[in-house]
Amino acid sequence: MKEQYDPSQISKIIDQSLAYQCACPAQVCRAIFELRDLYRYQMECINDSHNDALVHQAIADAAVKSHVVMEECLTQVLEIEGWDIATLAMPPQLKAKQRRAL
Repeated sequence: MKEQYDPSQISKIIDQSLAYQCACPAQVCRAIFELRDLYRYQMECINDSHNDALVHQAIADAAVKSHVVMEECLTQVLEIEGWDIATLAMPPQLKAKQRRAL
């Protein structure tokens, strides 16, 4: 499975999002992690001769497609909100907005 964001990058986004009560990017990140877990699980099961390889391949293929969509969504969300794409730092104005809401 091709990954646009590595686990540390996704964790960085989650940490910042949760610290400033901005859950939407974190939800997308968690969905990406879940899809990666689902894919890995299917790849482990696909080699088990006791299981139906076609079932596991179908699920793995769907996970890959969904993963691409969710990574594209994360990029779009980060761009819309004005995150620094190079450092994945939450923009100061979003931090301030979240503080005022508290």
